[in-house]
Amino acid sequence: MSRLTIRLPDQTAARLKQVAQSRGLFMSTLIEEMSQATAAFDDETRFRALAAQADRVDALEVLDRLDRVTS
Repeated sequence: MSRLTIRLPDQTAARLKQVAQSRGLFMSTLIEEMSQATAAFDDETRFRALAAQADRVDALEVLDRLDRVTS
């Protein structure tokens, strides 16, 4: 486990402490959860961007092949 020091405005730090306390979490746990949520959002955003460029017919064919292999 490593330690990280960050500088935040006092109001922001106080608000984060309130949120952590209201959820019964340590501040480090809250920050970790926020980091994981941010990573999940980034993954979804990348997926949606790729999906917007994708060929739907090709994608469905790949899924059909996967279904046949895993069935």
